Amino acid sequence: LRKGLDKVDARKAWEDIMGAGVNSYTSRVELKNDVLYVSLTSSVLREELSLGKSKIIVMLNEVLGQELIKRLVLR
Repeated sequence: LRKGLDKVDARKAWEDIMGAGVNSYTSRVELKNDVLYVSLTSSVLREELSLGKSKIIVMLNEVLGQELIKRLVLR
């Protein structure tokens, strides 16, 4: 049950942190093990976000209150 809740929490954290602008280009957010997979419809946005991956991971983990995400994969 915990894994299912973590998946929902990770999706919600992404929406909260990234805001409406990024969320409008986000098609899918999926947590598998300790990797967060985010599908984006804009290649330009994907490149922009890839420059700040480590900062995004830190912010997501702060919101989640635990070291849940170790890697972020933007596709």
